[in-house]
Amino acid sequence: MPHAIVIHETGGPEKLRWEEATVPAPGPGQVRIRHTAIGLNFIDVYHRIGLYKLPLPTGIGQEAAAVVEELGPGVTSLSKGDRVVYTGLIGAYSQERLVPADRLVKLPADIDDATAAAVFLKGLTVDVLVRRVFPLRPGHTVLLHAAAGGVGSLLVPWAKSLGATVIATVGSKEKATLPKANGADHVLVTSEENFVTRVKEITSGRGVDVAYDSVGKDTVPGSLESLASRGWLVTFGQSSGSPAPIELSALGGARSLYVTRPSLFAYIPTRPELEDSAAQLFNVLEKGIVKVAPPRKFALKDAAEAHRALEARQTTGSVVFTP
Repeated sequence: MPHAIVIHETGGPEKLRWEEATVPAPGPGQVRIRHTAIGLNFIDVYHRIGLYKLPLPTGIGQEAAAVVEELGPGVTSLSKGDRVVYTGLIGAYSQERLVPADRLVKLPADIDDATAAAVFLKGLTVDVLVRRVFPLRPGHTVLLHAAAGGVGSLLVPWAKSLGATVIATVGSKEKATLPKANGADHVLVTSEENFVTRVKEITSGRGVDVAYDSVGKDTVPGSLESLASRGWLVTFGQSSGSPAPIELSALGGARSLYVTRPSLFAYIPTRPELEDSAAQLFNVLEKGIVKVAPPRKFALKDAAEAHRALEARQTTGSVVFTP
């Protein structure tokens, strides 16, 4: 019988339980898939601790690569044996499951399953951040926090390919190597230097056009300070905790700043939008614009160990589970 990770109550990594799971035959519009690689993302931690609430008990995880095992009535877009990838469907921490066929994207032959599971959610997020939330153009200057993480590792080279200057931050010297290798113009170590001061020095006092901030509490005030006139703060995560509320009046005055809190799934709710973002991601991967290092792997039954490593910021790049 297949197994899955289930949480019956929110809390620490120990709440992730390895349990048997019954997978019925697919209904109309559904397919049964067998996972081959499952992505770990910080939003999984938010679901586990209850910051983003799910009805309990629940599965967890929302990104995976898989093989189609069985088609439900009316499914004509897929065939048994197709390699597929998806994101946004809670319950990915499982060996097998049912999913709506219209949320699956076929994988190109030259993108392997582990890479797909490692980058699909993160890659679609980056596409939305750099192409739709704040469309990057040559001459733009970007401040990117957590540049050695999964999203950061993709955003640095993608932003560079669009002509932007990238100022990347990391938490330690050890993590500085990765964004440098990915092409960041400047890498700041926040444990050793004030990133606001350094941004002002690098930009000759002007500030940046956009700050992409997934850290939250520890960085949002400084990200706002680092913005140029009419600059954008794009806050899309809070790995250090929820940031303090922002007074709207603080955005006014001479700089007239913008703040947005985008959600990936608000940008890919329709099939055409999902296919468009997936095609953009596959394009930069196949052209080598974005290179993906082999992800760190954990057995799915050891999900708690992986969550501990992620929360302790002991990971760089991407992490996947093997079912």
